Formats: sequence, structure tokens, C-alpha cells
Amino acid sequence: MKKILETDRLFLREMSMDDYDALYAVLADPVIMQHYPYAFDEQRVRSWIERNMNRYRENGFGLWAVCLKDTGEMIGDCGLTLQNIDGKMLPEIGYHIRADCQRKGYAKEAAMAVRDWAFRNTDYPALYSYCKYTNEPSFRTAEAIGMHFDREYPDEANGITHVSVITRDDLAEIMLR
Repeated sequence: MKKILETDRLFLREMSMDDYDALYAVLADPVIMQHYPYAFDEQRVRSWIERNMNRYRENGFGLWAVCLKDTGEMIGDCGLTLQNIDGKMLPEIGYHIRADCQRKGYAKEAAMAVRDWAFRNTDYPALYSYCKYTNEPSFRTAEAIGMHFDREYPDEANGITHVSVITRDDLAEIMLR
């Protein structure tokens, strides 16, 4: 598999169907996915992997497998995708981390690396993260990588969607601190 990024404790690589079991442990977990519009079953997990493999070919990015450096074990996904946010297709940093690996800073570490990769390798002026308004852990992770509240809007899937954003200027300011 093609390795994309490396951090102190993690590496992110393209995922494949070989990652099905590891990803199923994340996306089919009702606690992790409680803020998602639906529970994942076998077909949805396979479709998720296929969509990301297509994104790698079409966009040069997608959600990547988040793996522990020490063991190579996949513990979730994180990456950049184009998402419909309030009626516009915008670049979004998304992340899902297995329950037993949460609260260890892995989502923040992976999302920060994706943020930096995206600003180095794309010309997007801003990056977004969005989730159901009740998903406080998700928007706190977005804030931890320098994003700030952008807006909330009503939508069918989430009831109310919470959007966070970081611009290139925001990141430059953070780096000066």
C-alpha cells in the first residue's frame, strides 16, 4: 500500500479491501458512529473502501488508513475528501478512530498531518470539518488542529450540521505563535 504521511506515532496510507475487518471494527461500532446518520453494515464498509480507492485515482486524495507505526495496525481513517457542505462541494478533513484508541491524540495527530498535507499539495484556500452538532468530540478535534467555528445549518442527515474551518492565513498565524 502507498504510504502518504508519517507522524511521530502514526502513518497514513491508501486503504484497500484488505482493510475491511479493521475498518468494520470502527465504522460498525454504534458508539463511535452514534452521531452518524446510519449504522454501517458489511456492504456500507465495502462501499466506503471502494469510494476512497476511487478518490485516490480521481482526486489524488481521500480518507487514508490510520496505522500505528509500532505495529502497522490500522486503527481508523483520516484524510481529505470533497463533501457537500451547505450546498457547496468543499475540501473536508474527516476522521474515525477505533474506540479503544480514542482519547490518545491519534485523531488530532492524523488530522493535523492531513491539514498540512492538504495546504502543501492542493490550492484550496480553506479546509473544513463538519459533523452533527451534537458530536462535540469531533468538533473539538477540529479545534485542536486550529479550526474554528464557521457555521451551523439545518440539514436532513444531521438535523443541524456544525462546520469548522481553517484558512491558509489562519495556519500561518498559528505557526507564528
